[in-house]
Amino acid sequence: MGNVQAAPGSVGPPSTAADGGRTVTAPRRVRGAFVPQSTALRESSGPALRDAPDGNGLPGLIDANAARLPAEAVVARKRNGRWENVTASAFRDEIRAVAKGLIASGIRPGDRVALMSRTRYEWTLLDFALWYAGAVPVPIYETSSAEQAAWILADSGAVGVVTENTGHRALVESVRDRLPDLRRHWTLEPEAGNGAGGDAAGRGTEPPAVEALVRAGGEVGDAVLDRALATVGPDTPATIIYTSGTTGRPKGCVLTHGAFLADARGVVQVLGPLFRTGESSVLLFLPLAHVFARLVQVVAVLTPITLGHAPDVKTLTDELASFRPTIVLGVPRVFEKVYNSARTKAREAGKGRIFDAAAATAVAHSRALDTPGGPGPGLRLRHALFDRLVYRRLRAVLGGRATHAISGGAALGDRLGHFYRGIGFTVLEGYGLTESCAPTAVNPVDAPRIGTVGRPLPGTSVRIAEDGEVLLRGPHLFRGYWNNDAATAEAMTGDWYRTGDLGELDADGYLRLTGRKKEILVTAGGKNVAPAVIEDGIRAHPLVAECMVVGDGRPFVGALITVDEEFLPRWAAERGLEGLTEAELLEHPELRAELQRAVDRGNAAVSRAESVRRFHVLDHRFSEESGHLTPSMKLKRHVVARDFSDEIEALYSS
Repeated sequence: MGNVQAAPGSVGPPSTAADGGRTVTAPRRVRGAFVPQSTALRESSGPALRDAPDGNGLPGLIDANAARLPAEAVVARKRNGRWENVTASAFRDEIRAVAKGLIASGIRPGDRVALMSRTRYEWTLLDFALWYAGAVPVPIYETSSAEQAAWILADSGAVGVVTENTGHRALVESVRDRLPDLRRHWTLEPEAGNGAGGDAAGRGTEPPAVEALVRAGGEVGDAVLDRALATVGPDTPATIIYTSGTTGRPKGCVLTHGAFLADARGVVQVLGPLFRTGESSVLLFLPLAHVFARLVQVVAVLTPITLGHAPDVKTLTDELASFRPTIVLGVPRVFEKVYNSARTKAREAGKGRIFDAAAATAVAHSRALDTPGGPGPGLRLRHALFDRLVYRRLRAVLGGRATHAISGGAALGDRLGHFYRGIGFTVLEGYGLTESCAPTAVNPVDAPRIGTVGRPLPGTSVRIAEDGEVLLRGPHLFRGYWNNDAATAEAMTGDWYRTGDLGELDADGYLRLTGRKKEILVTAGGKNVAPAVIEDGIRAHPLVAECMVVGDGRPFVGALITVDEEFLPRWAAERGLEGLTEAELLEHPELRAELQRAVDRGNAAVSRAESVRRFHVLDHRFSEESGHLTPSMKLKRHVVARDFSDEIEALYSS
């Protein structure tokens, strides 16, 4: 897998040796003395990306599928409670019909059109229809506030917007006077609300968006659409995705058709065995406003495999059971919830000891797979027994057919990584950002390394700067921030993108993340502390919803903790405390002791100087609505620190 470069600090160039398609540094002699080379690398590159014609950018994938596999099911949509397949030719025809409607409605190549909706079939349909028309989709999280939506619509200069329901429509209309470029507004469900209030401005005056667009485009000929499509190429902007904005105003990342295609082809080149046309399927429940879901959408069409959509995560278990995907996507919190829920149900049924023994066996079995001898006879026997009793039921919760999942957004942690591989459901962690079209690195199917985010994808490179910052390079990188040349220049060092993440490369080029550059705390004693390592360990406990480590300039490290509102009642019932109020539970000695055990687990991953000495339990939930989480569920640390400054001070007042 490409080239790897040794850490600096030695005299003269290192010798190299070929190793499985990679170039690795070898020990060498300096002035007659044998000097062992450091195992740390400064740079790792993926293999060459296989050339493939980009054609008319992303729409070319739709045309290729319709021509090559016209009867293949490329999408499944749910109607009246049943999944219905949409063939490649039918999907292409519907996309073209909607694209003609966009052109008839005045949408021209280069125009920005916003999408504000949950993840659903129509989002993918509209994405590709806009690309056929040469336009640029601009996603908005369906949970966004009016102020957030106004900023994205105004900054991008969107001339049109598609909202999901009357609540979203009313939200956009409430800021319409601040959007001079906005000319058209369509709604997917003009008669359906979302609890945000009705839409006095136009409810019921037009049919659903897709129907309206198909009707509008009835008189637009193929030649007109083909002229618009001809404007699309590898360097054409495919989307402008606004960053989550943990600090300041969100910035619009301009991602091209070529960047998406390069990244998608790299993913397929590495994870090819997971994408089998005619057999494989993926259920998309992550928000399509996020770059990870958008990239998965492109990968599904590229391969092609069957793509399904699940709008409501509250019914995710039922959707997984009915759709039965072969690949599951998620973020660590999803996999933590599945584990914690299964363990709680086992304990409620009086089978807690069996579950815990099965979990320990799964972890041990997975760890043994990484040793030369592998699992011993006794461990293999226990593992086979628990597979019949426990593991197959856990796999059934995830649909029953999937053997692998792809996780991103945060670290999963060694414990859960080994647990899932041990039950026969390997979670492949990857790493990327909005600016890199999602993944730059991913764990390969045949050689996952738990605790890392994998190796660079084909055509990409990862470099570790002198201060430990992770730098990225490759054809998948963004073209820049929309209307913000200063921010673009600040983010780049030559052709390397500065991620702001800290990490290290092992001897085989696997990347391990160690924290965020801007989040590093320096205690009064001068100790540098990376919060993510401790927080991930503490948050692994089912009682913990969120954890934020504090201690910059302080004598020791502290933490703010919020309790999981779903798990708390179960925990209380197990201990005969169900009669207490939540406020009483948060002050109860048993809960404090349980949270101390969670903190101890987090502390076990770091030195004593970095460990949490005191913690405060907040009677509060961090959420996007409260302003403490971004739409992608990242902590807004500066907001939390501001809003709970008194609680932080109390940690150090005695």
